[in-house]
Amino acid sequence: MGLGLLSALFFSVSFVVNHGMALGGGPWEWSASLRFLMSLPVFALIVAVRGGLGGVVRALGDAPWRWLVWSTVGFGLFYAPICLAAGFAPGWLVASVWQVTIVCGMLVAPLLYRDRDRRRIPLAGLGLSAVVLAGVGLTVVQAPGGVGSGVLVGIAAVLVAAVAYPVGNRKSMELAGDGLDTFQRLLALSLASLPWWIGLSALGLARTGLPDGAQVASTGIVALSSGVIATALFFAATSRVRDNPLRLAAVEATQAGEVMFVALAEPLVLSTAPPGAVAWIGIAVITLGVLGYSFVGRRPTG
Repeated sequence: MGLGLLSALFFSVSFVVNHGMALGGGPWEWSASLRFLMSLPVFALIVAVRGGLGGVVRALGDAPWRWLVWSTVGFGLFYAPICLAAGFAPGWLVASVWQVTIVCGMLVAPLLYRDRDRRRIPLAGLGLSAVVLAGVGLTVVQAPGGVGSGVLVGIAAVLVAAVAYPVGNRKSMELAGDGLDTFQRLLALSLASLPWWIGLSALGLARTGLPDGAQVASTGIVALSSGVIATALFFAATSRVRDNPLRLAAVEATQAGEVMFVALAEPLVLSTAPPGAVAWIGIAVITLGVLGYSFVGRRPTG
């Protein structure tokens, strides 16, 4: 749980900076693709220093198409929609709706696994998910300017990401097994998802041209904080509990901490309007749900 919360702190940088880039006119295609293109050499260097490049090459060679599919789902269909949503809603609202991924992570389990234990949907987890979803609903109600078509586009994009991320994360853990450590898995996912990021870069180039220096610098901050540090911490945390559905959901639920971090930081950094009273109540409800996950996830499972 501690690693999960720490990763949430670093992940929160992404929501704030992405919204800042969107306010400055930065194309979402470059915000998304540059983060992963910048993170890739960092992962490669770390894995190379640790002598793990051979393991990554073998893993990709054993199942290239499966890595391509699930890395595109877990990385591409997760982060590109998040960056798209940043142009339609403030970071704290995007981070709030993103918490739907907690529910999605449990609901997709029966579709992904064959063994009985991991296919099971824990009732305690569903109850806590309802609490978190109620909090998400309260934050959406107080969206700046009301829930118009633009906000709905942003919400729809985040919902796509909320499904894609847990699916890609779980399937990549299955592919990696015990043969790859956290950084090796991140490198494998980054390499396998390269076609997606190159294609997205080409789209950005055709639509708006090259990114300016400010967007490149901002994306570099996101790449380091969210792409490298936060992702490594989160993957390490989920790998430790990958065989326990409720504890896995509890780790994933720590990402709700992003909402609090973003809601506090975004108005200070970007001089934007802070969440209103109802939204803050929603954030508090989300936090209570997370605390419940933390408690239930630590209980012995028999």
